[in-house]
Amino acid sequence: MTAAAIDHLVIAAETLAEGVAWVEDRLGIACSGGGAHPVMGTHNRLIRLGDLYLEVIAVDPEAAPPTQPRWFGLDTFSGPPRLVTWVARVPDLDAALAAAPCPAQPLALTRGDLAWRFGVSPDGALCQAGAYPCLIEWQGDAHPVPRLAETPLRLFRLEVTLPDALALPVNDPRLVRHPGPPALSALIDTPQGLRHL
Repeated sequence: MTAAAIDHLVIAAETLAEGVAWVEDRLGIACSGGGAHPVMGTHNRLIRLGDLYLEVIAVDPEAAPPTQPRWFGLDTFSGPPRLVTWVARVPDLDAALAAAPCPAQPLALTRGDLAWRFGVSPDGALCQAGAYPCLIEWQGDAHPVPRLAETPLRLFRLEVTLPDALALPVNDPRLVRHPGPPALSALIDTPQGLRHL
């Protein structure tokens, strides 16, 4: 996994149970996998989308408060569950962060034998309202996708609206870019047809 690629989509929710129910109702597939991020005070569940995955994430009410703002804007998140951003896998996080339009610092994280570095903004806010991806560099060969239950779900299209001057770190035929104020939406191919997130 060396080339830059769409790594996963991020659904935020006020509670993990609410987010899981929302996603499972829309996509018709149960979440699997996931766990906790003690350093961020969050927890998640995952669904495989072929070569990538969807993450449902929320503040973990049983975790100690983190010493820094939570990622994905979760400290200020409110309202119904929704797609808030996407994550791009890059081969060199430091170089990708240097080229990104928003400031972020690399944070090293582990869960079991999974190890990764993630670009976290100083205030926890999303870059370009989530339309510009968060950046991740996986360490070693371990990745969540092969560990998740196979599903018939696939990313059909990820629509990103951003100002023309901002270059994205990923080239993917499923990624469709539009000029304009930041916005993000995804279409997921399911056995029941396309579902919008």
